[in-house]
Order: sequence, then structure tokens, then C-alpha cells
Amino acid sequence: MRLDLSTRRRLWLQHALFLLLFSLAIGLLAWLSTRYVIQADWSAGNRNTLSESSQKILARLEGPVHVTAYARDVPALRDGVRRLVGRYQRYKPDLTLIFVNPDLLPEQARKLGITQDGELYVEYGQRSEKIVQLGEQPLTQALQRLSRREQRLVLFVDGHGERKPLGIADYDLGTFGQELAKIGIQAQSFNLAKDPHIPAVVAALVIAGPQLPLAPGEIKTLLEYVQQGGNLLWLLEPNDPAGLQALAALLGITVWPGIVVDADTSRLGIQNPTFIPIVDYGPHPITAPLRAPVLLPGAAAMALQLPAGWRAMVLLQSQPRSWTETGSLEGSIQFDPDSAEHSGPLTVGVALSRPRPATGSEGRPTVGDEQRLVVIGDGDFLSNTYLGNGVNLELGLNIFNWLTLDDALLAIHPRAAPDANLNLSDLTLALIAAFFLLILPGVFLVSGWLIWFRRRRR
Repeated sequence: MRLDLSTRRRLWLQHALFLLLFSLAIGLLAWLSTRYVIQADWSAGNRNTLSESSQKILARLEGPVHVTAYARDVPALRDGVRRLVGRYQRYKPDLTLIFVNPDLLPEQARKLGITQDGELYVEYGQRSEKIVQLGEQPLTQALQRLSRREQRLVLFVDGHGERKPLGIADYDLGTFGQELAKIGIQAQSFNLAKDPHIPAVVAALVIAGPQLPLAPGEIKTLLEYVQQGGNLLWLLEPNDPAGLQALAALLGITVWPGIVVDADTSRLGIQNPTFIPIVDYGPHPITAPLRAPVLLPGAAAMALQLPAGWRAMVLLQSQPRSWTETGSLEGSIQFDPDSAEHSGPLTVGVALSRPRPATGSEGRPTVGDEQRLVVIGDGDFLSNTYLGNGVNLELGLNIFNWLTLDDALLAIHPRAAPDANLNLSDLTLALIAAFFLLILPGVFLVSGWLIWFRRRRR
């Protein structure tokens, strides 16, 4: 078929017009892709999509959220952080992420207590919180705590030489009190002698190492508070002088005499044997996120005989070569099995809970709530001097979060692909290998030879 000049010109114009329209369509799609983002999760079980609980938390956040990742320039680590935070950004566009190399800003990282590569620092409103463990559940729980509209009030018993929640002395807890304020928990001192009625709005009460005995009326107030369903944190000390044997008996706790020492601390570069590292944690929401040791500078050990109606779990436990030293700590020390000393592992921290009892006219919650108590055999780990050691800060914040939340922490189970592992027998593997390596190539060769032979005979 011959084409004259006019036909060729029309075909060329049609071809040019098609290329122009096609280029415009591609350009328009490219421009739209920068303005509108469409994503779909086709993974098995929607593993790359936030759970419904996380989506509800994000819907409650009215202002912007800033996430700072303190991570070195390691592509695998930073990509993991981007994927995690990106899942949140799909539902909250004003959630921003920036990376900071802690090696370049060591003073800033030290000020925020950044100790591990890849930690996240989340800021919302006037509050902030640090996240050590990467994952949807830790990040969502942090956002849940930061989204509290009202501060929760925690009272520290005062008047007997206790550690002050806002004090600046080495012995006090002022630095930790500032960290509590960042997550919406207000810490105040409370003198039981001046006001024997603990307000009903109190989320938890703290006994932080009294140095003098409490008066009988004050002890009675504490016992009534616990019996009526109040939450409590009791920071014990070795040879505690507070005279709270009645409270210990109510909780089924026996405090052993002496101070816990560990013969292995010298191997870790710790010269004082009373500074014991805790690496054995119980499977509890308080200790589950911890990934490094806690350092307890002088702890008391305890035994627990659970009262009726209570549930308990060991939080902190010393190493097997530890014991309760009742003698002098000068010179060489060793365990004496013939004395009142107890050998390790020793319990130095427990958590107790039960359904909150009905309280009548006291005004405390009685329906669908849980009473929670934590007893730790040391208070120095939260002091201004030792708060920065190990994961002491994380442990303290986890304790207060567990005590003061009016509902359980979100349980977000990881999503996994069904049948991710394919287990085949040796015979099945041999048959598959023979099919793909011998039979299938042979079929292709024979069919190709037959086609060639038939064409040659034509």
C-alpha cells in the first residue's frame, strides 16, 4: 500500500499528538502523586498497618507530634525507624520525624538520658517521653500517656526524713520528679500528721525511705488507705526505721535483715559490693520493656507470702551469688550459712494487684478498677545521684505509669504472616529439585528439537 504525502503528514501528526497527550498524562499523574498519596497494604495479615487501638490514639491527638530518633548513620537502623514511624504518619500527617546522631550531640543526648542507639524521644504539647524499645506497642503506649488531658496526682509521704520528690539534694528525687512531670504525673509532698485524710483524687501514694518512725495515727491512715483500695509505691531501705511492720504484715511481706551484697560486682568494675546490678526481671508490664541492667545501691531483700485475694509477681531479683550481709562491710566479706543471712537469688522488688474493694463513703473507684502496689527494696536508684545509672529512670517511669493508669496498658500483638515457614521432607525436596533441574529442562529441549525437526522437513 502506497502512502501519499498528505497521508504521511496526517499519520505523523497523529503520532506527534499521541506522544504529546501521553506525555501530558504522565506528567499529570506525576504531579498528582506529589499532592496525593495512596498506599495499600497487601501483606498477609496487614502486618504493615497500625492496629485499631493505635489508630484511635492518633485520632485523639489534636496537635502535632514530634519524634526525634537518636540513631547513628546505620542504614538498617534508620530504615527500621522510618518504617515504624511511617505507619503512624499515614494516619497523622503532622507527626514529624528527624534523626540525630548522638555522637555529634553528646551533651544533648546525655541531658535526655539517651543511652542506646536508636532510642526515640517523643514530644506532644508540653510533655515528652523517651522510648527505648522500637515497636508499635511501646510507641502507642507512650502516645497514650502523653495524650492525658489532666495530670495525675501522686503524693509522697513527708515529715520523717523521706526523699523529697522535688528536692535538689543528692538523696532526694528532684530529677525524677521533673521526668514525672513530662509524662503528666504531678508529684507533691504530703504530711500525714498535718492532714490524716488522703484525698480521693490521689492516683498513688509513695513512701520513700523514712528516716524516723511514723506515728501510730499515721500508720493507721496508711493501713486504711491500702485496705480501701489505694495504689502505693513503697521504697524500702535496709534496716528500715519507719516502723511499718503492720503494713508489711498486711501485704504479706517479710523484710530480711541485712543489706544485699553481690560477690560478682567486682568483675563488672563495681568496687562497692552493695551496688548490685539487676538483670533478672519478671514477665511484668513494668519490667518487660527493660533491655539493660538496673543498679540498686544498697537494697533490702524480702520474702512474700501472698494474702488472700491478691496477685503478685516478682519484678527484680538479684544474682545467685548474692546474699544478705548482716555483719560489717569492712574488709573481706563472705556468706555465713549459720547466721540469719540468706543466699541468692533474692527478691528485691515485687508488684501486687487485686480487684479494687468497695470502700463505702471514701469516694474511691469501686467498679471495673484494680488496686496496684509496688514494693522495691531500695530508694537510692531513683535519687538524683543514681538516676542516670543503667535503666533506673526507665524502671521508675514504668512503675508510676503502671500505678497511675486507670486502665490497662494497650496490648498490641505483633502481626505475622500465616505459614511463614515451609517445612518439607528430604524426599519432597529431592523430587522438587529433580523436576526443576532435570525434567523441566528436558521437556524444553525435546519440544524445541521437535519444532526444529518439523520445520526442517517442510
